[in-house]
Amino acid sequence: MAEKVLKKVLESHPVEASAACRIDCGGTLDIKTFHYPLRHLSPCTFNIALNMKTRVRLFPYSSNLIKVSSRGFQTEEHPADSAPFNSPLGLMFAVAAYFGAEGVHIEIVSESPPRSALGGSSTAAVALIAALSTALGEDNGLGGGREKIVLLAHAIEEAVAGVPCGLQDQLAAAYGGVHAWYWPSRPTEPPFEGIEVLTERNYGELESRLLVAYCGIPHESRNINSKWVNQFVAGKARSLWAEIATSTNAFVRAVGAKDWPAAVHAVSKEVEIRRKMTPEVFDEMGTALLESALAQGCGARFTGSGGGGCIWSLGEKENIGKLRPVWHDILSQRDGAGLLEVKVHPIGLEIAGVAKGHI
Repeated sequence: MAEKVLKKVLESHPVEASAACRIDCGGTLDIKTFHYPLRHLSPCTFNIALNMKTRVRLFPYSSNLIKVSSRGFQTEEHPADSAPFNSPLGLMFAVAAYFGAEGVHIEIVSESPPRSALGGSSTAAVALIAALSTALGEDNGLGGGREKIVLLAHAIEEAVAGVPCGLQDQLAAAYGGVHAWYWPSRPTEPPFEGIEVLTERNYGELESRLLVAYCGIPHESRNINSKWVNQFVAGKARSLWAEIATSTNAFVRAVGAKDWPAAVHAVSKEVEIRRKMTPEVFDEMGTALLESALAQGCGARFTGSGGGGCIWSLGEKENIGKLRPVWHDILSQRDGAGLLEVKVHPIGLEIAGVAKGHI
């Protein structure tokens, strides 16, 4: 039934949805392994949705087949009933399987570099769920609601990833803006609570104090994340994670108050603690970017779980202005590395032809 409905819709017109990538602070605290034991500290994760969208477009394709194409990845095509969920594009096939989709070409166009630790795969999953939900109509039970889309995207990703996954990437992708996300103390509570840290009228003030750099090499989040999880479960470094939770809360308060020196101090403390546990969050270039930021009175943090991908910096406008040419020179030493445009995306999830208030 899903194939017939999907084919009919896509033969009349392609369906498109897009969602936003993010930079973050306090990641990993969005994983249940961490936020339940640390609940007395009100752990939160902070993210800024960037105006770097991941767009998913659906086209009709050969019956019983699913094709997925995405820049930076080998195009994959598989029979719908045997598509692998553990391939580089396996998450997209897993989402398609949930909807019973087949006879479809899923085209992913991302404005962020591939595997840049900006939450790209989770962002694509949010956009794909929105696109398929729209194409198949509201009978699938989602009804276009952002919360339902976020929770489904997370559930499918965690089911096929083989490791615990957090929620921050899906939340930034769907809701956009500048948010702190707080995690429940009990499993009977709502799965997240979002607080808008800065409103849209303050985005310009924030953007003028940010730099985002792509280091030219992809990241592999599982290795570092798995190490953090295994350490925590084994009872190691728990006091350090308590400090990370405290530092992240301090960072959120400082950004909300536009107290930029306090925000720089808090994010620098969070990064310092993580480097104690896992020095590999920064490679040689990342270390050079971090040290140059600190020398200019700015803070710098890896995105996601580090180990490649992107690094962002926060500081007063004049300090960021001095840091920009320094980072440019460092990044010029590696092919593919460079500074990215910094603009906050206020909406997050957008579905072609659907007004913001109806998602």
